[in-house]
Amino acid sequence: MGRKLKIFDAIVEKCPRFERKGKSMIYTSANGYMFGLLNKAGEIGIRFSKDVQEQYIKQFKSSIYKSYGAVMKGYVLIPDSMLEDLDNVAKLLNESYDYVITLEPK
Repeated sequence: MGRKLKIFDAIVEKCPRFERKGKSMIYTSANGYMFGLLNKAGEIGIRFSKDVQEQYIKQFKSSIYKSYGAVMKGYVLIPDSMLEDLDNVAKLLNESYDYVITLEPK
């Protein structure tokens, strides 16, 4: 998972409004909500509203995201092919941040 952790960190570094958290479970969060995850399988997931999630699953030819065997509500699995353009993935992570800060704080 070392390579994927470096990729995840590189994506987060492009997003100055938040930082990466966690030691064994790697994530980003704001407003009491996680919105970016790196699971133990080395897969990156980003959270969106249900409508955006459905749109992006189709657009990215991807699927829902699972972490530790659980389906993560609103998350989209970011395909490895998209990791060749970290600026684009950083835009998606920023979009996700913009979404979670509109939710009722936890």
